[in-house]
Amino acid sequence: MEAVIGKILGELGTFLFGPIMLAVFFGVGLYFTIRLRGVQFTRFKTAFREVVGNVGKKTDDGIGQIRSYKALATALSSCVGNGNIVGVAYAIAVGGPGAIFWMWVAALGGMATKFAEIALAMHFRIQDEDGNFRGGVMYILTRGMKHKTIARILGGAFAVFTVFVSVVSCGALQVNTINSAVSGFVGNTTVIPWIVAILILVVDGLVIFGGVKKISDVTTFLTPIMALIYLGFGLVILIMNITLIPQALWFIVKSAFTGDAVIGGVAGATMGVAIRRGVQRGVFSNEAGTGSSAMVHATAKVDVPVKQALYGIIEVFFDTFVICTFTALIVMVSGVWNLGGLGQVVIVISLILFCLSTVLGWYTYGESAFAFLFGTHRVKIYRVLHMVICALGALISVQLLWDAADVCNGLMAIPNLFSLILFGNIVVKDAKDFFSSYDRRQIEKT
Repeated sequence: MEAVIGKILGELGTFLFGPIMLAVFFGVGLYFTIRLRGVQFTRFKTAFREVVGNVGKKTDDGIGQIRSYKALATALSSCVGNGNIVGVAYAIAVGGPGAIFWMWVAALGGMATKFAEIALAMHFRIQDEDGNFRGGVMYILTRGMKHKTIARILGGAFAVFTVFVSVVSCGALQVNTINSAVSGFVGNTTVIPWIVAILILVVDGLVIFGGVKKISDVTTFLTPIMALIYLGFGLVILIMNITLIPQALWFIVKSAFTGDAVIGGVAGATMGVAIRRGVQRGVFSNEAGTGSSAMVHATAKVDVPVKQALYGIIEVFFDTFVICTFTALIVMVSGVWNLGGLGQVVIVISLILFCLSTVLGWYTYGESAFAFLFGTHRVKIYRVLHMVICALGALISVQLLWDAADVCNGLMAIPNLFSLILFGNIVVKDAKDFFSSYDRRQIEKT
């Protein structure tokens, strides 16, 4: 039965990340790059300055639920997970190092796509009866479309996929990775999975029952720590192998068009496989095109709603061009996955922190989707389901979860990409108004 389900999921994943959907992902990214006048390039400095300038602030102006920077930290915590370590290594093994090049290409367009996703979520966000801010594809469609029946169907479908991804793909799968990492380090025994399951049950419950503010506090604390640990270790490895970095970078670019497989990887990786695996892992990692992180950004406290979209540019950049690139280079120049001692300890700690932060960050998305489907008064039911299913992830087959993750991400992308195409003009107008005002203020300051 598991083999049959795995085959079905594999075929669905192949279709969802096949030529048609790949063209849509690239097409939407290119569309917003053009319409927004290369916002990810021309406004990168602005976005970076906005993020850095907000780190030390204690409060933000405007209306919302959590600080802009905390929304970014929560979004980053959700997308920086096992996809950045295990997923990148898997992409190289299956698609060759060329997959990393196509991951970069997809991320360039993905920065504009993420900007648009957040801008739309902020434009159509609501405040529910409990005072919580909610946003995302389901609210964009139901508030923006004239055909309410179609809007409810598409919005409902997105919400269902989001809940599933939250508890399974970015919940149970992450816990499964934690279990594998711990078991591989201390020894694979039957006791470890149960210990991991119980600990996750407790930690997850303690955090998520505190609501989005508690989650944002925890992820804001975790995100810089896990980034410093992993990037610090990665930097040491790269410095030790600095002479091999230019060769590795050239091999990534060359393999993107020749389909060469990395030494020790799967021989015969074609260019098509490299593109598919690169985009697939990129989407799973930075989530541009799925509309997920826009849901937590919609809770941000800002004076001008579209300003929060700037954080999306930095989110994709940090996730893909920093974290994923570090992983790719480490894999290619050092074979760090075979290291013992300190290297193994750092990888295990990084995996645990990355995966735990993803579990917590994605909870916020699932809660928003669940509230849309069943009402805010039933959110506590979702919290219990999230705790239990995530804990059970320590005991479930990993391959089946990876296949389910790809399928659900692809299914989420369909209504999200539809909403971006449908309301693209709103994004362009809001961005134009914001940047005109921003540039005017900058001129007045000089």
